[in-house]
Amino acid sequence: MTKLTPADLLKLEDYAAQRNELRAQVLQYKRYRALPLGPHMTLAFENRHTVRYQVQEMLRIERIFERTAIQEELDAYNPLIPDGSNWKASCFIEYPDEQERREALVRLRGVERMIWTQVAGLPRVVVIADEDMERSNDEKTSAVHFLRFELDAPRIRALRGGAELRFGVDHPEYRHEVAAAEALREALLADLALTGAERTK
Repeated sequence: MTKLTPADLLKLEDYAAQRNELRAQVLQYKRYRALPLGPHMTLAFENRHTVRYQVQEMLRIERIFERTAIQEELDAYNPLIPDGSNWKASCFIEYPDEQERREALVRLRGVERMIWTQVAGLPRVVVIADEDMERSNDEKTSAVHFLRFELDAPRIRALRGGAELRFGVDHPEYRHEVAAAEALREALLADLALTGAERTK
């Protein structure tokens, strides 16, 4: 997917006028790109559409209109857009009770590096977590992480052929596994670049 440029963004006043409608559309769209992994973890798969909305929201909240500052926001968010051979996701660890959440984040140290995906019977692909900055320390993990699932050609071919897609997490304190629903599977398949042969069909 191509990265966002300032030309892809609405001006602040135009975005303000359309915000309610755009927000409703994006929230509906994101429903099909969210994957619960057990009761306390959700993966929200990002793409150009979701990232554009996040950037527009940041520009609105911060009242950013200078071109240099807009580019800085784009530079911060563009890495969340898939590159054609991977999926990128925000990972949220959620506990409604604050005390329970604090205790869980201590128990779940390192959980962000134990998330995986699997295409049919091929070996699992373990996630690459938090490339932009370290979000965990020796005492606890963070409630939010940014993940990349890198896929090779055999896995992409298998997915295009209808192979099952699964995600899971294998932390000693948190083990869950789930098959991706067809709507999510199709959405993620669309994030992968077409091969040269596929483009000529």
